[in-house]
Amino acid sequence: MENLNILPTSKVQSHSLFTDFDIHLFREGKHFHGFNKFGSHIIEKEGEKGVYFAVWAPNAVSVSVICNENSWRTGDYALYPRWDNSGIWEGFISGMKHGDLYKYAITTHQGNVLEKADPYARFCEIPPKTSSIVWDAKYTWKDSKWLKNRKKPEEGAMSVYEVHLGSWKKDNYFTSLTYRELGDQLVKYVVEMGFTHVEFMPVMEHPYFPSWGYQVTGYFAPSSRFGTPEDFKYMIDKFHEAGIGVLVDWVPSHFPEDAFALAKFDGTCLYEHEDPRKGFHPDWKSLIFNTARNEVKGFLISNALFWLEEYHIDGIRVDAVASMLYLDYSREDGEWIPNEFGGNENTENIQFLRELNEQVFHHFPTASSIAEESTAWSGVSQPTYLGGLGFSQKWMMGWMHDTLDFFGKDPIYRKYHLNDISFSMVYAFTENFMLPLSHDEVVHGKGSLISRMPGDEWQKFANLRLLYSYMFAHVGTKLLFMGSEIGQTSEWSISSGIEWWLTKYELHSGVQNLVKDLNKVYKEQPALFEQQFSPGGFEWISHDDSTNSIIAFVRKGNEGTSPIIVILNFTPVVQENYEIGVPLKGGYKEIFNSDSENYSGSNVLNARIIKSKSTPKHGKENSITVKLPPLGCTMLVARPEKKKKVVAPKKKVVKKK
Repeated sequence: MENLNILPTSKVQSHSLFTDFDIHLFREGKHFHGFNKFGSHIIEKEGEKGVYFAVWAPNAVSVSVICNENSWRTGDYALYPRWDNSGIWEGFISGMKHGDLYKYAITTHQGNVLEKADPYARFCEIPPKTSSIVWDAKYTWKDSKWLKNRKKPEEGAMSVYEVHLGSWKKDNYFTSLTYRELGDQLVKYVVEMGFTHVEFMPVMEHPYFPSWGYQVTGYFAPSSRFGTPEDFKYMIDKFHEAGIGVLVDWVPSHFPEDAFALAKFDGTCLYEHEDPRKGFHPDWKSLIFNTARNEVKGFLISNALFWLEEYHIDGIRVDAVASMLYLDYSREDGEWIPNEFGGNENTENIQFLRELNEQVFHHFPTASSIAEESTAWSGVSQPTYLGGLGFSQKWMMGWMHDTLDFFGKDPIYRKYHLNDISFSMVYAFTENFMLPLSHDEVVHGKGSLISRMPGDEWQKFANLRLLYSYMFAHVGTKLLFMGSEIGQTSEWSISSGIEWWLTKYELHSGVQNLVKDLNKVYKEQPALFEQQFSPGGFEWISHDDSTNSIIAFVRKGNEGTSPIIVILNFTPVVQENYEIGVPLKGGYKEIFNSDSENYSGSNVLNARIIKSKSTPKHGKENSITVKLPPLGCTMLVARPEKKKKVVAPKKKVVKKK
């Protein structure tokens, strides 16, 4: 290598955290704990404290550390190139310490000196500043009981509250809350609302706040905008203490072109594809990771495991999976390169995603890995040993699109589109689905969810309550974006945040109460979650009453679990005596009604237990007559009639004389 004749100054000493086995794993793309080796690490060498640095820059002529300690002079603290041609530069610099700012000065073959942030930095300056920070987080976790008892989220009721940390609640509408403030206020609110999990939009460091976090530059650093890594851990701890799981959005699909970050890191396309037909996203104007390169694949998998290990998170939601699966994603003919078989499948990324999920569940069996995947790709949530991608869940984008389209129609026309609302059950069990009403549905000119509901003000809110009731009654886990639970009227904006003042008004507080009670019913009724990924958990009663725009179905749990009857009336017409078939003989008690006055509804309820009658209906031997609220949902739990025990008459005992 050309750089072997460049000697470091006496301040830098030769030192390595890498063994020969580490290097072997690194080259094979199998070093999944690279964060323990790369980056900056405070250590002691021969009684002298300092910082060990290691960075991968195989095409660099020289690499040195520039920092506040050496007045940012290039070449003062030059790192050693490893002898094994791994492309790793490393060295120990005595005197550097926790909190020091630094970057790598990388000299390219073109003679340019690039000032690059550390790809493995644990902490970064607050943007728009871009330096990495030497950081040795000292924090004592208190969530050992949570981690010990944690179960896979898919085994129970899973209701997720999606949050953008910087705009959930603004301090005087100008500044965001800190991690510690969120650890107190947000945790309390999530518990009060009854959600089981939170999902954070990307918390990794990103230079452009309006990107919502999806243009990541600091993959191993929680954003410094809201506090330190210790503060972030405090927030996670508080969620776990309250019994709430934490998911984070993870973005392996692309990264920004910012000059200080990963783009052309050593003067060449190191992390990205060189050919823009594979290496550039036309939609997001960003670069695409080259997962065919083992070292890049190892970097990404190591990063996912880092958040699970270092920050005790409970799962990841992988962003934009569809864009990773297809070489022609959002591209015209001639703008993409077919794979080795002539197809449009990205075989490199398919293998990467499978290996990612295998490693996640190998190291963290009770974690969750959720795919945002918007196509009909088969087996996204199937195990890799069965040919699937290995995710534990997939966002049900088809359900979301069809449902919002249906609810956007005036009720008078819904009878012509009832198949749209029932179609999801045709494919509901092909994957482990999560139903998402996410941030994507309240941005880019779409308006808020309430603004998309038809009718006058009362009907808009009744429709919104019906929409949420339908989501919680449908098979699959649930996700709701912040602000939607109070019927926010304006489109989400990170500058203004959530319109919490709306809860002063009954219609808005009514929606909030409804979501709270839906979470309660969902968690308390096993029929709504025990078989949420199994065909045995659902049975149609009626899906063809287009005249009245009414559907009815049964949600069923494991053996011995009382089934739930769900009836949805998609028109504002009250049905005083509506007959439906039921699976069991006995009584039926209403446990939820979206028209309750507690939710600012008109209070058309079924107050008494409804006894079944032996009148066949909808293919069932028994039926009941119920009152259906306008634009409302009613849920009834079955109380089967107990069979009378037949007691044999006692035999008369004749005593012998």
